[in-house]
Amino acid sequence: MTFSDLGLSPKVLSAVEAAGYQEPTPIQAQAIPVVTQGRDVLGIAQTGTGKTASFVLPMLTRLEKGRARARMPRSLILEPTRELAAQVAESFETYGAKHKLTVALLIGGVSFDEQDRRLDRGADVLIATPGRLLDHFGRGKLLLTGVEIFVIDEADRMLDMGFIPDIERISRLLPPKRQTLFFSATMPPEIQRLVDNFLRSPERIEVAPPSTVVTTITQRLKFAPEDPKSKRAAFRDLIREQDVRNAIVFCNRKRDVAILHRSLARHGFNAAALHGDMDQHQRMAALDAFRRGETTYLVASDVAARGLDLPDVGHIFNFDVPTHPEDYVHRIGRTGRAGREGFAATLVTAGEMRTIKAIQNLVRVDIEWLGEPPSDDVLASNGRGRRSGSGGRRGRQKRAAGDRKSPAKPSTAKSGEKKRRRRDTSDSNHSGDTAAKQRTPVRGMGDHVPAFLTRPLRPTSS
Repeated sequence: MTFSDLGLSPKVLSAVEAAGYQEPTPIQAQAIPVVTQGRDVLGIAQTGTGKTASFVLPMLTRLEKGRARARMPRSLILEPTRELAAQVAESFETYGAKHKLTVALLIGGVSFDEQDRRLDRGADVLIATPGRLLDHFGRGKLLLTGVEIFVIDEADRMLDMGFIPDIERISRLLPPKRQTLFFSATMPPEIQRLVDNFLRSPERIEVAPPSTVVTTITQRLKFAPEDPKSKRAAFRDLIREQDVRNAIVFCNRKRDVAILHRSLARHGFNAAALHGDMDQHQRMAALDAFRRGETTYLVASDVAARGLDLPDVGHIFNFDVPTHPEDYVHRIGRTGRAGREGFAATLVTAGEMRTIKAIQNLVRVDIEWLGEPPSDDVLASNGRGRRSGSGGRRGRQKRAAGDRKSPAKPSTAKSGEKKRRRRDTSDSNHSGDTAAKQRTPVRGMGDHVPAFLTRPLRPTSS
């Protein structure tokens, strides 16, 4: 099957050919014909399979006829992050090269003025993050009654980031008669309610089981110590052992992204950082440098785990095991794209073994270890303590602080004798207090009436 069999317009087909694509991916082959017919679609496919083009190409075909009016976009695409929104805008520029369609991008970190000017000129395609879209609407700069096509991309990510109330509010601002498209890598049960509310008799297109990983990715685990400094040293040893052309390194927290980035740079590795606290220009500059090959290691939070078009990433390293097993699928999905070979390695501490087991159950694969797996003794001494709340770095710090501040405890016999003396003293003091209270009369308003209250208000006549 080729793109010419999917019902796309000649202009779109010409742009696809110029971009160098010959055959559609499974999600594209199944979704594009349905979208061009104007039907609602629920598309589920693992990351890296071309979901973006599966709605961009038919939208271009459908929007060729008609014209946008000022502040009234003809189509709306919601994305969970600024990077994804900017990436979809680039896709419209690439595939819509022969069109005269206008595209407006509404994301945070950018001036409102330029975005207002884009809206005033009219937008055939409006791509936005939910928060910035509602900001423009609240300022009276945007009307959504002319939207013909509504796309929610990375719907499960929207759920994770807490955008569902915003999406429900936005959907109420749209005309009832519209086409709605849901695209997501995973489809948790919670999102079914949204599908029932937003879509009308959708065509469900699922080209792979939820939360699966493409077979072109080699997955490995590497045991690491709990101590942060030792863990960073183990990570440097790991990446030195690999033939790394480029790699994304994921951390769970933004603070750890910054620490690991500084550590790698200090040891001579060509690395850049990417996390949510950076301003938009810094984030885009880091991504562009990585795409151009100017940066070898991109140390990132999960802001880089979803949907970003980084087509030729050779390695993925999880410095931290992701908190949610589903995020593991998205992280390693940044490599092994479009049929290429990929490699993903995850550092695992003893306290993270439970999450690793959940990940292996999710992806239905027993992931092999690089080197020796952790022994049962190591897991018992580290993992159990951490799960009980007394282990890990914070637990060790608290115990160390307690050891520094607290004197040695007395023996059990002496301790028991002191407790008995304190209890006896306390009891005697308490009994003495009770007796004193019984000897002291307590007067209230009911026992004693002040004299002035007994005097008449007016003098009586004699």
